[in-house]
Amino acid sequence: METFEADAVVIGAGAVGLSCARALALSGREVLVLEAASAIATETSSRNSEVIHAGLYYTTGSLKAQLCVEGGRKLYAYCAAHGVEAHRCGKLVVAVDDHEAAATPALLKRAQENGVEDIRLIDGAEARRLEPALSPDVRVAIHSEASGLFDSHAYFLALQGEFEDRGGSLVLNTPVARGDVTKNGIEIETAGDNPSRIRAQSVVNAAGHRALPIARSIAGGPVYDGMRMHWVKGSYFTATGRAAFARLIYPMHNQATQGLHLAIDLGGRTRLGPDAEWLSDALTPPFDYEVDSARAVHFYNEVRRYWPGLKDGALSPDYSGVRPKIVGKGEPSADFLIDGPARHGVAGLVNLIGIESPGLTSSLAIGELVAGLM
Repeated sequence: METFEADAVVIGAGAVGLSCARALALSGREVLVLEAASAIATETSSRNSEVIHAGLYYTTGSLKAQLCVEGGRKLYAYCAAHGVEAHRCGKLVVAVDDHEAAATPALLKRAQENGVEDIRLIDGAEARRLEPALSPDVRVAIHSEASGLFDSHAYFLALQGEFEDRGGSLVLNTPVARGDVTKNGIEIETAGDNPSRIRAQSVVNAAGHRALPIARSIAGGPVYDGMRMHWVKGSYFTATGRAAFARLIYPMHNQATQGLHLAIDLGGRTRLGPDAEWLSDALTPPFDYEVDSARAVHFYNEVRRYWPGLKDGALSPDYSGVRPKIVGKGEPSADFLIDGPARHGVAGLVNLIGIESPGLTSSLAIGELVAGLM
């Protein structure tokens, strides 16, 4: 097995891994990115809504809240500076019954405490003036002008170009098999067609679905006793015909519904989803991403609560993604786990586990945080 020396190794070339590689390269580190797949950003990063989230929903003071708000601002600026298409279209979070309407002030207060800008509560009449296709049942809505959409694939390529321009390298088809913490750094062994050993001063584990098993495979590192991964598949459908909305439409959170979102993507298509299908904990990646057309029944029922004009037969299966969660069904939502030397005591090692939504929006802020931990 051939042995190489490296300064900083990033495991995983999704949005977060690429952003970490960029931030490390900008700080003067020589970066090597290892990706198990044959291309960058093929899993969670490319199987989502491409929404730039404003940061309304996350617990105030959490990493999700802080990094989403900061990351969203950075992402708009980054897209403008690098020629990546981004559209600050805004979002309406709509309440269609009295129970949902009663919950909107608390959500607005949380968003304001999180530092979300350009957000206000409007009545149903104003919401329908902005979006005439909304149901007359809409009581009130939260209007978030900072929410938007962007070309995530162009963003990934821009990140890759930045760290490679500063001497970084990307190696595809190179899964990580195991590692060891040594007195001189961290040794990583790779599998694939050309197994090798890499001696690195720093390692960032941003492996997405595989982040927890990779963390546990590094002898001398933290093992996260009691933690297990849970998988939530989210499917998307598209609606045929001319787009009826200009903004993102999100229903208020309601335990009785799946809260299916509506977006007009950059190609002008009306896209609905994701729903939430909890998969067996026993499953391991790669996952089955086929969309079950029978799930359209739930989409029609729920989306018509706020868009009664959705016609029968308009929906077609599109794509799906799988969120890596560190809490099970019915448990309170967990924060990002960004675990560096100050917490686990291993110099030069950062593990990122359970990085789901809003990980894409937060990615630039996460990268800068990780570089700071090094």
